[in-house]
This record gives sequence, C-alpha cells and structure tokens, in this order.
Amino acid sequence: MYFAVKHLHVTCVVLSATGFLLRGFWMLTGSPLLRHRLTRVLPHIVDSLLLLSALTLAAMIAQYPFVAGWVTAKVAGLLAYILLGTVALKRGRTAGVRAAAFAAAVVVYAWIVSVALTKDVAGFLTLAAA
Repeated sequence: MYFAVKHLHVTCVVLSATGFLLRGFWMLTGSPLLRHRLTRVLPHIVDSLLLLSALTLAAMIAQYPFVAGWVTAKVAGLLAYILLGTVALKRGRTAGVRAAAFAAAVVVYAWIVSVALTKDVAGFLTLAAA
C-alpha cells in the first residue's frame, strides 16, 4: 500500500509543478487561458490529492511535522510556496512583482522536492554550503 500512495504522491507532485509552470507561463504572456474554468478548478483537485497523499504517507512512516525536521521544513516550504504562488498568479499588483513571485515559488518548490529526496532540512542548500 505504501508504494501505491507514494506513487500517487509523486505523480501529483509532477502534475502540480507542471500545472503551476504552465499557469505561470500564461500569466507572463497574458493568456486568457489563465482564467479558464478548468485552469481554476483542476489545480485544486491535484493539490488536494497531493496533500491527502502526503498526510497518508506521513502517517504510514510515522514522520510528522514538529517531530521530524525534514517534514517540518517541507510544511514551512509549502506555506511559502502557496503564498508566493498566490502573489504570482493572482495578487501581484504589477507584472514585475508577479514574475518575481513566480520565480521565487519555483525555487521554493524545487527546494521542497530536494528536502523530500534527501530527508535533510537544507535540501539543495547543502550543495551551496559545500
């Protein structure tokens, strides 16, 4: 069962990132596709499955926020990613602010994935310190 949930989780990670990159591209180019109904609904479905599978995995491996440092780091990163993504796709007042928030959100997303892969709170930042 663990591998099925992990596979679902990783699939949702890829779908979520791909969707965010596509929506970011549409935001940068001013595409009307960004306002399409499916574009507004589908990310919530994918991200809900992503979060549900993450919670299930955490319970299965008994690694919880505020107990396991790397899980706590992922949760903190997720909050930063959500805030930056909201500024990038909806709340940024200027194109420059939206573009900067988009770039920062992509970096945070990559860091979250690196934390998950390394089980180290620093993730890819460990490479920068080396």
